[in-house]
Amino acid sequence: MSEKKSYAEINEKIVRGEAVVLTAEEVSEMGKTLSAKEIARKVDVVTTATFGPMCSSGMFINVGHSRPPIRMERATLNGVPVFTGIAAVDLYIGATETHPDDPSYGGAHIIEALIGGEDVELIAHGKGTDCYPLRDIRTKINRSNINEMIMFNPRNAYQNYPAAANSSSRIKYTYMGSLLPNLGNVNYSTSGELSPLLNDPELRTIGIGTRIFLGGARGYVSWTGTQFKTRGIRNQYGIPEFNAATLAVTGDARQMNTEFIKAAYFERYGVSIFIGIGVPIPVLDADIAERVMIRNEQITTRILDYSNPDHPELAATNYAELFSGEITLKGRKVKTASMSSLYKARIIAGLLKEQIKKGQFTLTEPVSLFPRDTSLHSLEIR
Repeated sequence: MSEKKSYAEINEKIVRGEAVVLTAEEVSEMGKTLSAKEIARKVDVVTTATFGPMCSSGMFINVGHSRPPIRMERATLNGVPVFTGIAAVDLYIGATETHPDDPSYGGAHIIEALIGGEDVELIAHGKGTDCYPLRDIRTKINRSNINEMIMFNPRNAYQNYPAAANSSSRIKYTYMGSLLPNLGNVNYSTSGELSPLLNDPELRTIGIGTRIFLGGARGYVSWTGTQFKTRGIRNQYGIPEFNAATLAVTGDARQMNTEFIKAAYFERYGVSIFIGIGVPIPVLDADIAERVMIRNEQITTRILDYSNPDHPELAATNYAELFSGEITLKGRKVKTASMSSLYKARIIAGLLKEQIKKGQFTLTEPVSLFPRDTSLHSLEIR
């Protein structure tokens, strides 16, 4: 059998129930004894997954028209402000938007509540027009009585993200969790060798239109994520050593599951949301096989110092060291902890594997691949 395959050939095998599907961890273990060419011949699809905090997430909601109708110009859901500048009854709730009187409650909790089937109080106001005469409305909405709940997340599934520490004399409260003073801990956020974009670092199979597992349902990659970057330092295995590519993703939130969409609050930082994402990677050839064989000890990243707004680099490390629970930093042992859940990522990769093996999930070839040479701009302060 040739080690070169097409999407169509792999999908035919999936439909017939003959596809060989493994998780990225299983292929990483296989790669210790088999070559990339051998794996390309034996394996058809590799499932990858991540479950971690992804602040750049949210949901479009169409609540339907009242009688008489209203053009909503200001609105809240359970007291949390939502964006109304789209159309009369279309709303967007951002995951990190917070309740004005309770900073530990926000958009992520609204999203989780709606996905979970709970009632949410909608209060909205408009100036009143000839076609939308109603000025005020107060009602309850839930997943059953509104028209659409569309998850649209502008930036998810970071390809690689530096670990965080704190060399100052006081605790720092950040989106990477609480960082203890005097390099008291190191926090990181990844599923390592199971992480989607680390298994396809050149983005050969992941692009616009890629079908994915999103929050327990089918979803799609809709564009590059914001802050998408491909320029930068890569290690000998082609892995970016800093934050790089990201994905914009979308899916029907009504089909999602609160097991894979979870609101969170980071002390003195704010609200975030944990998103579960699984991405199938077709093993089209030996080059892709070599990529999905990547192991945690081959995935390097940097540890940055969050005591300084510029986040200077403290050290380089790899994910095998970080996952061990302890690393040596500046000559002493320091505890490490992950902000993401490897346990949940393994569940997602396993679920996606079984869906593909049963013919319930076929692969989509991207309608367009992502740019290969991009960088970021910084905001100038005047």
